[in-house]
Amino acid sequence: MPHPSIRTWATTARAAGASLVLLCVSGCADMSYYWQSARGHLQLMHAARPIQDWLDDAKAPPELKRQLELARRLRAFAVDALHLPDNASYHRYADLGRRAAVWNAIAAPPYSLKLKTWCFPFTGCIGYRGYFDEREAQALAAQLRSDGLEASVYGVPAYSTLGWMNWLGGDPLLNTFIQYPEGELARMLFHELAHQMVYVQDDTQFNESFATAVERLGSAQWLATHASEAARVEYARFDSRRREFRALMLATRKQLEAVYADGANAQPMAERKAQVMEAFRTDYALLKRERWQGFAGYDAYVERVNNASFGVQAAYDGLVPAFEALFEREGRDWPRFYAAVRSLAARSKAERDLALGLLAPLSGPAAGT
Repeated sequence: MPHPSIRTWATTARAAGASLVLLCVSGCADMSYYWQSARGHLQLMHAARPIQDWLDDAKAPPELKRQLELARRLRAFAVDALHLPDNASYHRYADLGRRAAVWNAIAAPPYSLKLKTWCFPFTGCIGYRGYFDEREAQALAAQLRSDGLEASVYGVPAYSTLGWMNWLGGDPLLNTFIQYPEGELARMLFHELAHQMVYVQDDTQFNESFATAVERLGSAQWLATHASEAARVEYARFDSRRREFRALMLATRKQLEAVYADGANAQPMAERKAQVMEAFRTDYALLKRERWQGFAGYDAYVERVNNASFGVQAAYDGLVPAFEALFEREGRDWPRFYAAVRSLAARSKAERDLALGLLAPLSGPAAGT
């Protein structure tokens, strides 16, 4: 995934947030993983203070106070205009003193975009494994590579506990994303709150595409009705690059899928894969030079991109057009939209995919499931 400061696709690590509960119910031998998750989450919660405390703190930086005030307005808008949950989440702030909330390890085979999954109670099977310590995530990635998989690690600026931790104070705002530009901060909050509306076990693509649709639609509504012209211009420039990069990723993903599906071609699959990846990097360099005035925010991501990266992208935006079409079908009425999504969530995965496919063509495989 791209660097957190440019958050191309909103990412969550619910396995970490749920682990406090898992410690009490799981008989799994992998207790060390659950322990680090619970410990890390409790440390995060302990660091959080109410927004008003920070606003009243004479030592708090003025820029932080401005962003917290903005977050407070966005939180109210999420409830009043988008009908997202009105609960304890995002009324507190914590400075973790690090650049990411958690780090996710992901992996996929050399000739497939299907993500390796890990299964947990409550969250079901998901296509990543989150750690509060980057070294542990890197160690897992190294082990996955030794097993013959393509693996990588990326920092996650925020995650959702799906509302399970609201009794403990809810998910807090974090230093890892509080300084985002207005439109990006809106997307972040709306995405994470959407996970508290609807969540389906064992269907990462459904969950993440739904939340991504909410973040896009909700942030567009905020920018159109509440943001300054300067904020709209800033967001338009940022989002234009993101959309162009996403289109490049999608085109490359489809090319890789075609390569991996064609086992009868006389040219070795490794060579065809290498050609696709080389073309991807060439096209990226062209975007930077001719359209982005040298903007290099995606460089680190492109340098390490692999099958797992493309698999994650499929999970986050593969069904977004279908959810956006569903929003239009429901008259752009948020409560009706959520009711329709809950109805889909109650069906089997095959029925959900069929219904969403009728609304809009799928843009990628259900790689994250």
